[in-house]
Amino acid sequence: MNAPQSDTGPAPKSWIAAIAPYVPGKAASDDGRPVVKLSANENPLGTSPAARAAFAEGSADLATYPDPGAAKLREAIARVHGLDPARIIYGAGSDELLHIAASAYAGPGDEVLYVRYGFSVYDIAARRVGATPVVAPDKDYGTDVDALLALVSERTRVVFLANPNNPTGTMTPRGEIARLHAALPTDVLLVIDQAYAEYLDAEDDDGALELAKTASNVLVTRTFSKIYGLAAERIGWGYAAPPIVEALHRIRAPFNITTAGQAAAAAAIADAQWVEASRTHNSRWRQWLTEQVEGMGNHGLSAVPSKANFLLVLFKGRLTAERAFQGLMQAGYATRWLPGQGLPDALRITIGTEAQMRDVARLLRDMAETV
Repeated sequence: MNAPQSDTGPAPKSWIAAIAPYVPGKAASDDGRPVVKLSANENPLGTSPAARAAFAEGSADLATYPDPGAAKLREAIARVHGLDPARIIYGAGSDELLHIAASAYAGPGDEVLYVRYGFSVYDIAARRVGATPVVAPDKDYGTDVDALLALVSERTRVVFLANPNNPTGTMTPRGEIARLHAALPTDVLLVIDQAYAEYLDAEDDDGALELAKTASNVLVTRTFSKIYGLAAERIGWGYAAPPIVEALHRIRAPFNITTAGQAAAAAAIADAQWVEASRTHNSRWRQWLTEQVEGMGNHGLSAVPSKANFLLVLFKGRLTAERAFQGLMQAGYATRWLPGQGLPDALRITIGTEAQMRDVARLLRDMAETV
């Protein structure tokens, strides 16, 4: 006897319906006009000439699969950071690594823990595998280690921590990272998401990579999408103990980084001069924009101290974040308004070129004074 047929087709797992899809920053206005994209934290200086040349050379052969082991890329990363290349895993952006970490270590009945105002992919990665997201309260828009530890239970399997944090730009210091790790059960995977680590000064290093060299339950993830200017190629990497790397390799997508992408990333990470120029530019204009925003305090604007390549601007006066978002968009600038992440009174603004930052500051001041 044939099984009864359904008119609705196959049903996804119940937990999939609970996922709010990731919403990327806008690259065009609602009426289709191109805008300056200060909504995705890309490098305003672009990509280093060395990486561009390597990409062009690597694009010559389109008929063969890329190196499945990304050997040259892993070796380049290892040289720069003093790591064991065998313990480096790579992915289609660090997002893929976040997803497969949740897939490998959590599932139905388990809990995935992260802080409020953390990266929105953490919620998606948890729900995607049927795990329960658990959100700890923040502390001044940053990570509260005590709040995280208070929510660890026998069902906790993964803790996600972005450092610097996205979308707030806040930084958890080395001592707090060490304290969190020391207090976690060893069967809980601590994922330290360092997408913006290259923007840190040496004294701000949180010690995550050093911790991952010796800890059995730490995965550090990084990306080539930000300071290296390779967002279009979607390349991320991570470092962890061999058993973790082995588990993640079992479920990562094969051939997940293109030949040209591998070559460009290896060249980009070796171009220390370009990285330093990008870091210097970002530090200068992040500080400048922060000072400009704080100077509008009488109009209710303030900035959350940032260690990343963006600034979270808070609106507590007559000028609302939504109105500022719309005004900047009308003027040709896409920023990130964040009501979906519990920040309806905030805009995240990527640090752009000098001209862009001066114009954005002028527009914000004009709107604040005339609203």
